[in-house]
Amino acid sequence: MPPLRTALLQSSGIPGDVAKNLEILDAYAAQAADAGAGLLVCPEMFLTGYAVGDDVPRLAEPADGASSRAVGDIARRRGLAVLYGYPERNGDFVHNAAQLVGPDGSRLADYRKTHLFGPFEQRHFTPGDDPVVQAELGGLRIGITICYDVEFPENVRAHALAGTDLLAVPTALMHPFAFVAEKLVPVRAFENQMYVAYANRTGREGEFDFTGLSCLASPDGAVRARAGRGEELITGEADPALLAASRAENTYLRDRRPGLYGSLT
Repeated sequence: MPPLRTALLQSSGIPGDVAKNLEILDAYAAQAADAGAGLLVCPEMFLTGYAVGDDVPRLAEPADGASSRAVGDIARRRGLAVLYGYPERNGDFVHNAAQLVGPDGSRLADYRKTHLFGPFEQRHFTPGDDPVVQAELGGLRIGITICYDVEFPENVRAHALAGTDLLAVPTALMHPFAFVAEKLVPVRAFENQMYVAYANRTGREGEFDFTGLSCLASPDGAVRARAGRGEELITGEADPALLAASRAENTYLRDRRPGLYGSLT
């Protein structure tokens, strides 16, 4: 199988302006497609902005809402899959969610953040209960998690055991936690033998100051693409051949002894 060229959008868009953020997404999707990307990963809550406070309920949409259809149209016109973060309306609940749309515009997967970070998220969102959500794309099994979730080793190991090849992580990493993007994400890729595509917000937004530093980390622990601190689009390849070779050499998953780990739960 050929490598899946993966694009990561590092942008905070325009908080509160869904229509403008869809325009920004379309423009970057065009750039990603021109660069040969088959997948574009956007940041956490990209559709609406992160620091939207009490507007979260108003801006929330169902997974099959108007914005989902708009993103599907962008993906279809540009010929690539798009993963975007948004607040999902689910009856009386709102989830911090991320939806993967295929290159034909169809909805492939929807994930609800399982670990909510800080008082802002805990006040406005209901956590999801399914840690492993996956879809097939370009011969790879794509898993989805959001920001704080990747900092829990159990979440990522669950993906590894379920066969995730590329873990896509829309994120809103803030100062002073840059070490997560710089150190923790490459380690997660290495210890779980997968690619991790970590797409962050950037700049100051309300009370939050986002670090940037989006990256694509590979199963050998290397960083194949790294953004700076500002708005940009980066690309790198998720190579099935490198993945297979790394898994053959690294025996972490084969050497596990699950019988010893009962006390963890």
